[in-house]
Amino acid sequence: MRNTENNYGWLTISLHWLAAGTIIGLFSLGFWMVDLSYYDTWYKQGADLHKSIGALLFLLMLFRVIWKYLQVTPLPINEHSKFEQNAAHIVHKLLYLMIFAIMLTGYLISTADGRAIAVFNWFSIASLGSFFANQADIAGLIHKYLAYSLITVVVFHVIGALKHHFIDKDKTLIRMLSNKAVKQVNSST
Repeated sequence: MRNTENNYGWLTISLHWLAAGTIIGLFSLGFWMVDLSYYDTWYKQGADLHKSIGALLFLLMLFRVIWKYLQVTPLPINEHSKFEQNAAHIVHKLLYLMIFAIMLTGYLISTADGRAIAVFNWFSIASLGSFFANQADIAGLIHKYLAYSLITVVVFHVIGALKHHFIDKDKTLIRMLSNKAVKQVNSST
C-alpha cells in the first residue's frame, strides 16, 4: 500500500489513475457541454454532473496531496538526467496547481449567484457569494483556458512517460502501473 524508495504503493498508483481518468472525463464533459443549448435536456444535467464530479475530485485531490506528503517519494531512476528530474518535478507541481485552480474557478462560476453546489444530492457546498463583478463570466473564461492548458500539459506528461518506456526503456511508466518490486540501484545514494 505504501511507497518505497524504488516503487509507488498501490494506493498512490490508484489515486493517480483515478484522478487522471476523472480529469479527462470532466474535460470531455465540459467540452461537450459548451455546445448544448438552453433547451437541451442535458443542459442542466450535464452541468450538475460536471459540478458533482468536480467536487468529488477536489476531495480526492486533497486526500492525494495529504497522502503524498505522508509517503516517501521513490528515488529518481538512475538514467534520468538532472534536467529530466527537475522538469518532472516542475511538471508535477504545475499539474497540481492547475487542477486546484480549475476547481477554484469552477466553484467561483457555480456559486457566483449565491446558490450552493449540490453534489449528487448527497451534500451541498455552500456559496460564499460573489467576490467581484462578472464573477461567473471571468471565472468561466479562466476555467476554460486553464482546462485547455491542463490537457496540453497532460498530453506532454503522457508523451514523456511513453518516451521513457519505449525509447529510454527505463522503469518510469512501470512504476506507475504496478507496485511490484522494480530493482534500482541509485548511484546518488
